[in-house]
Amino acid sequence: MSEQYKVYGYRWVVLTVFMFINLTIQMLWITYAPITGPAAEFYGVSDLQIGLFAMTFMIAFIPLSIPVSWVIDTYGFRIAVGIGAALMGIFGLLRGFAGSDYTLVLWSTIGIAISQPFLLNAWTTVPAKWFPVDVRATMVGMVTLANLVGTALGMVLTPILVESMSIAEVQLLFGGLAAFSSVLFILLAREAPPTPPCPPGQETRALMLDGLKHAFTIKPFWFYLIASFIGLGIFNGVTTWVEAIIRPRGFTPNDAGTLGALMIVGGLIGAIVLPSLSDKQQKRQRFLMLAFVGAVPGLLGLTFARSSIVLFGSAVLLGFFLVSAMPIGMQYAAEITRPTPEGTSNGLIQLFGQGAVVFVYIMEAMKSSDGSFTPSLILALALLIVSAGLVTQMKDPQHV
Repeated sequence: MSEQYKVYGYRWVVLTVFMFINLTIQMLWITYAPITGPAAEFYGVSDLQIGLFAMTFMIAFIPLSIPVSWVIDTYGFRIAVGIGAALMGIFGLLRGFAGSDYTLVLWSTIGIAISQPFLLNAWTTVPAKWFPVDVRATMVGMVTLANLVGTALGMVLTPILVESMSIAEVQLLFGGLAAFSSVLFILLAREAPPTPPCPPGQETRALMLDGLKHAFTIKPFWFYLIASFIGLGIFNGVTTWVEAIIRPRGFTPNDAGTLGALMIVGGLIGAIVLPSLSDKQQKRQRFLMLAFVGAVPGLLGLTFARSSIVLFGSAVLLGFFLVSAMPIGMQYAAEITRPTPEGTSNGLIQLFGQGAVVFVYIMEAMKSSDGSFTPSLILALALLIVSAGLVTQMKDPQHV
């Protein structure tokens, strides 16, 4: 087979601006999690109403994911992600201007949440348009990395900033950063290079509805959808309730910010190391198994640790393994569902993952009378083991 194809240096510009907007939307998503208690006092509402800010992103994702995937696959990621970027910038600023009015802040958050599927569902499309197949899982890992950095910054900076600024001023600051990243993407992103970055047969695909029907006929794809539902449910649940989870054990909001950030640091390392090893070996299943099994000790530590050292070490371990599953799994799904478009398989995975908002709510509902999240975290441990069992039924795709 002829290997006459070219990759272009501008791919790094496209990837960078795409990573930047993914980074900023994660800051907007997670910003209230490490300050749940202080935020509830600031707005005069309950912890659950503050948790609703994060849950809104997952709730909005459910009806929007498939239509947004259609937009990405039909009109291209530049237009689709540009729409999401514009919405994020506008409503990010409005949330800051809303001040201490909880209702206005919630409506602005809904506007930001509507923008999120346009960004998340293009995770595999951008690498597929600009990068050869042997590095695509690594590039999806880079986008995952950007999301994690955004989550970490929101976790760490918010508790620090609220010591010298009002919560509304912090939101305006983050909204301004989001608007700046949106403008950069709209100005600098390009849909595709002049020629494909790969041999014929490995480029992006374009039949959305046919691809959707085809994807649902692939049994291992169903297994990964369920595994992603569990994995993202646990990740979103822990990050949403991070301060409330450790509060009964005497830890502070700053400890919650540190824990969240360390979990993300572990995830950053995992999102670089495991996908790149997966690309190098062109193996997916073994690394997915490693990710789900390896997350178990970290979640155990997070559930029961009473010392800072054990708690923070467990957070790093949990992040390293749990987060690294996502870029590997997304690329696995794109490969086994071929010729389904990347935006479609990616969107279905994100849809199932965000649908795990039900688990985020269940975590709060299962709290014991003293505020402990231990019952729901034990349930999460059992679900991790179920995920590992599903991975045993997933076989590696045959590469072209």
